[in-house]
Amino acid sequence: MESVAHPSLDTPLIEHLTDLGQARQIALGCVRCDLAATRTQVVFGEGVPTARLMLVGEGPGAEEDRQGRPFVGRAGQLLDAAIAQAGLSRDQVYVTNVVRCRPVKVSDAHLENRPPRAGEIGACRVWMDAELRLVAPRALLCLGAVAAKALIDKDLRLLEARGQWLSGPRGIAALATLHPSYVLRQRDPEARDRARRMLVEDLSLAARALTPA
Repeated sequence: MESVAHPSLDTPLIEHLTDLGQARQIALGCVRCDLAATRTQVVFGEGVPTARLMLVGEGPGAEEDRQGRPFVGRAGQLLDAAIAQAGLSRDQVYVTNVVRCRPVKVSDAHLENRPPRAGEIGACRVWMDAELRLVAPRALLCLGAVAAKALIDKDLRLLEARGQWLSGPRGIAALATLHPSYVLRQRDPEARDRARRMLVEDLSLAARALTPA
C-alpha cells in the first residue's frame, strides 16, 4: 500500500510539531505503510509528556490494537508488575513502540502477531522521532531486540548489551532489555523467573534516570 498524500502527514510538518497531543491526533490517520490496511486503530505512545524515562517496545498486539493503548495485554500486565518491582509506577514513564500499528500475519484464517518489518519501522520512524523530541526523556529503555536494533545499533546483541548504558537516538542514554512477551514465552519456570529478574534488574537500572541530577 502506497502512502496517501495528506498535508498533515508530510514529514516536514511532523518534524516541526510542538505539541504531543497534536502529534497523537495526526498519527491516528497515518497511512505511511501497509499496516494501515490491517489495523483496528493506531496505538500512539502514552504517559507523562515530560517523562525522564521512555520505554519502547516493538509494536502493538491484539489487545493494544483493540484498546488503542500500548502495553495493555498480558505482556503489558507483566511489564507493569516489573515496573512496580523496580520501584516505579506506570504514571512516571512514557511507553511507546517502534511501530504504532499491529503487525500481523494470517495463520489458519486468523491474524497473529509478527515482528515489524524494516520498512514498517522506517515508515513509523517519523512518529518515533517526534515522541523522542517532544517528550525529551533523559533515558531510554528498549524492550526487546527489535526496538534495541532500531534505536541503538542494528548489530546489537541483546544478551551481550543488556545492563550497559549505550548511546541512543538524539544522544539519549539507552539500555536494552528483554521484551515482556519473551518472558511469557519461557515455558520452564526457572527460565521464566530468570528472564523476569533480568527485566526487573534493567528497569531498576533505568529507574536511576528519574533521580534528579
